[in-house]
Amino acid sequence: MPSLFTKIINREIPADIVYEDEHVVAFRDIEPKAPVHIVIVPREEVTGVAALPESGDHMYLLNAAKRIAEKEGLKSGYRLVINQGPDAGQSVEHLHVHLLGGRPMDWPPG
Repeated sequence: MPSLFTKIINREIPADIVYEDEHVVAFRDIEPKAPVHIVIVPREEVTGVAALPESGDHMYLLNAAKRIAEKEGLKSGYRLVINQGPDAGQSVEHLHVHLLGGRPMDWPPG
């Protein structure tokens, strides 16, 4: 069964897509935790960090995050978050990076 994010990638579910290339698709989170909250997903469906193969689309996530942050004007900083497993808050079993910005971030998170 395809993940929610695969359905977004395949345009089966609508999303506010802000970036895409041959390796990743990025869209605005529907429940944003910051003024800018973008979810970046590899086109290749991998359940999470613990299941990463040696190579694949996941290797392009950080490059995409940098491009998106520049496009969004996040010059004063941003945070990238990857959750692995339910105890970390991963709710969709498709590797993804949250790009958060547009406000100061507290530390420690969560």
